[in-house]
Amino acid sequence: MAVTLTEAAARHVSRYLSRRGKGVGVRLGVKTTGCSGMAYKLEYVDEVDASDLVFENHGIKVLVDPKSLAYLDGTELDFVREGLNEGFKFSNPNERDRCGCGESFRI
Repeated sequence: MAVTLTEAAARHVSRYLSRRGKGVGVRLGVKTTGCSGMAYKLEYVDEVDASDLVFENHGIKVLVDPKSLAYLDGTELDFVREGLNEGFKFSNPNERDRCGCGESFRI
């Protein structure tokens, strides 16, 4: 089981943590919401919780709670620029459907 970061995502997280002056990485999880049922939640974290599963790519830690891992296994987190927009992009092989607005997904 694994969750990975691309080099672009790792660079973005590293720059952000450097500007913040603290942090150990990002926590990736899922929550029940939206028109398709689930949404990704992503936050910068300062400490590793005892229950966190830790995946490290390109020197950046990705923390995942055990309940979310079943939905996130195999996910690759990328940071992309498309025109004037930029943001994280989730490539999750477990997704079966995504809502039209792109905010939620179904497993």
